[in-house]
Amino acid sequence: MNQPVYDIIGIGFGPANIALAIALEEQAPQLSVRFLERRESTVWQPGMLLEGSDIQNHPLRDLVTPRNPRSRYTFTNFLHEHNRLYEHLNLPLHYPLRLEYSQYVSWVAGCFAQQVEYGCDVADIIPEMADDGSVAHYRVPCANGTQYLARCVVLAPGRSRNIPQPFRSMSDARVVHLDDYLPALEQLKAAGGGRLAVVGGSQSAVEILLHASAEPLLTHVLGITRNFGYRQKDTSPFSDEVYFPAFVDAFFKASAKNKDRLRRELVFTNYSSADIDVLNQLYVKRYANRLQGKNSLELLTCMAIEGCEAGAEGVTLRMRHFLEEETPRQETVDLVVLATGFLDLGEGPKHEPWPRLMQTVSPRLAAQRNPVDVGLDYRVQLQGAADQGAPLYLNGLCESSHGMGDAGSFSLLALRSQAIVQSVLQRLALPATGHARVGA
Repeated sequence: MNQPVYDIIGIGFGPANIALAIALEEQAPQLSVRFLERRESTVWQPGMLLEGSDIQNHPLRDLVTPRNPRSRYTFTNFLHEHNRLYEHLNLPLHYPLRLEYSQYVSWVAGCFAQQVEYGCDVADIIPEMADDGSVAHYRVPCANGTQYLARCVVLAPGRSRNIPQPFRSMSDARVVHLDDYLPALEQLKAAGGGRLAVVGGSQSAVEILLHASAEPLLTHVLGITRNFGYRQKDTSPFSDEVYFPAFVDAFFKASAKNKDRLRRELVFTNYSSADIDVLNQLYVKRYANRLQGKNSLELLTCMAIEGCEAGAEGVTLRMRHFLEEETPRQETVDLVVLATGFLDLGEGPKHEPWPRLMQTVSPRLAAQRNPVDVGLDYRVQLQGAADQGAPLYLNGLCESSHGMGDAGSFSLLALRSQAIVQSVLQRLALPATGHARVGA
């Protein structure tokens, strides 16, 4: 019996590929589609669903609205179907709560459950070659032994975690990335530990510091950043135009030199910075502690971590203040949370050449400017005749080529999925159906 060949296999079923599933249903329902997700269900950022935290994103920049505001999968319709629209509109909040947006993502994912194979940890992406040297299709094996064949693969595994050098050799459960914060916190409290350190100066770092400092069982919460202080995010409406589709086109066409210049200029729209509301809360919290003579919340700035050692008494961090280099400092804690972000594709620090699942494909990459070159339609460029065959797409990993809108934000999910669907239809020589193209 011949194994069926799907038109599209989507690897990962987080927000990026959920947006793709919507676009496929609305624009290309004739395609056969299967999504493979290693988790047992779709839950958006479960380790960071902190009470009171918001999404720092306009709610209409959801999974579908910028492409098709009439869709039933909009955030507005989610609120309507759950009888919460008026209550939500009455909230004294600038942005939606992260908990509610997570519920929205799970609700939409549930609408496509029949297309998803949960608990399927993809092991590889293997190109099967035709006689003319093109890719006939891809074979996608999973760790559980199942295999899938596809005329097209859309890879959306999320970005790899950025682990700073002093922690890369650590394999201790007491050192975790921010993605695992909440379960690690519960384990810490169950074990009777009371000391926690948060490394980094991001929005997530500040949110975790606020959350941890409100935990009555924690006796010492320590914030550590290399910066002079916790920096305010650049929220100018002019800077936020990096999340416009027109900026994607302009950034993509820019030279490598000008891309680097733009990224340096715009870095604080998203990285190593936090919104003013949480910064104010953290500053007031530290001040109130001083008034009460408490030392339960301590912020160490200008501090570079030089080493990390795990022992019976806890995890010891060796640090040095860059203005006082002759006086190193040590702190021993029960849990270290790395709020240090994620890797981008490319070369150099905080980069990886390509996603782990592209290792088998990597010898066929047409790498001229970067380890992996991606087209404006998010299609991975392959060498020679292979580039004319079955396409492979990256969904949500292309900040280095497409700009800040690919940095894990919801802002361009809907339009990116549209670009991928249109490219797939063209590459597979199929007509488009459904809604017309929205936007540039």
